[in-house]
Amino acid sequence: MFWKLVRNTVAATATSRHFATYTNGPFSTSGRRFYSGGDGQPQQKNHGVAIQMIQYALTHARSKKSVDSYADAMLVLEQGVTNLTSSGGGTGDDGVGMLLLAISTLLHERGDVCGAVEKLREIGQMSVHGHTSLGLQVGALEGLVGLSLETGQDDNSLVIANECLQLARCRQKEDKHVSDGVLALRSRGIKGLVDIILGDVKSAELNFVGLEQCQSDGNLLFSCGEFQHCTGGLTSAKGLYEKAISVSEENVNSESGFLSTANMVPEKVLVGATCALGQLQGNLGEFQQAEELLTKALTNAEKYYGLNHPKVGVILTCTAIMYGQKARHEHSSSLLIQEGLYRRALDLLKAPAFDSEESEIEMPGRDIMALARGGYAEILSVQQNRKNEGEKLRNWAKKMWRNRRLSLAEALEFTESSKTAIVDTRISRVL
Repeated sequence: MFWKLVRNTVAATATSRHFATYTNGPFSTSGRRFYSGGDGQPQQKNHGVAIQMIQYALTHARSKKSVDSYADAMLVLEQGVTNLTSSGGGTGDDGVGMLLLAISTLLHERGDVCGAVEKLREIGQMSVHGHTSLGLQVGALEGLVGLSLETGQDDNSLVIANECLQLARCRQKEDKHVSDGVLALRSRGIKGLVDIILGDVKSAELNFVGLEQCQSDGNLLFSCGEFQHCTGGLTSAKGLYEKAISVSEENVNSESGFLSTANMVPEKVLVGATCALGQLQGNLGEFQQAEELLTKALTNAEKYYGLNHPKVGVILTCTAIMYGQKARHEHSSSLLIQEGLYRRALDLLKAPAFDSEESEIEMPGRDIMALARGGYAEILSVQQNRKNEGEKLRNWAKKMWRNRRLSLAEALEFTESSKTAIVDTRISRVL
């Protein structure tokens, strides 16, 4: 039996930040035919109806970003699942699966990671008992990897990413042309992202080779850009980020965009790629462009998530770091601006107190909390009357830091291209 739940990462009373880890791959690849048109696009009769429901629900939920608007949107999507299933869609209908992807996206936006994962598990069950397309399966697995990375479940993300690769290879045996398809490339791209997080740059390089040729998937182009960025290919990274932004803008309301979920949907990729490009421009010393891009990323994040969402805090952290780089470059001071940004970011990120037990467990945004408090510590340490406060912040940040490629000091100061830190807003992690 696939999707076997073997343990919870924390007690159920903790929060919905954490979710279950699985020992077996989420989707079975044995004895399965893949039903799809093109390279994984759904052919079932109900997917057009599902798209209309999704467009309405997402627009309604995000128009007010209130508890009621999200509840109404969820009701529409859940009723859609019931109606399509009872009308003959059944467990193998991609229309039903696309609705579940959208529900997972809304749950993620509201901070219910456990609920988002549960909906993706339902797609896994559909794939076992029915005939869902490869596109739907890859979208669900990609979302699960993204949620695993966001909540610090890195080993779990590796298991799921490998399962995604296995699915693509199984399909390739049935269709020799799939090696040129977007879905096969996406499976390699999500595995490459996991490799970067795990600090395995060589494996990441093998997975990213040639992926930049795909010009139709913004998420993939964004991940390729991040690999180039963190390995010193700044010029290549800039072009990939720009292309990712352009493609994601086009795909926000496209059919292909509805085959993604949670933190991997085009809207979230658009925010992430814009923020990453802003960080890169700061690395290059182009601070006016950096500020404009980070402001645009902030505006989009507030549009999609709301003014008080933790993702907004992630971008504010990037902005504070950029101002620090600018001050060092221009031999000027921006302490008041940086302090205000860091304080607001930490408030939105809901960073735990220094003596909190939460400091000992994984949580979404842990990397960014450490980065923000580490940066805040730097600006306090240059003020004679606040050095002790700065030292406490620095010690906490070092304790929280988990990045396998960079030290906290390297992440806070751009010293050489091979040691560049990139904040990925999709997963709230430092690459």
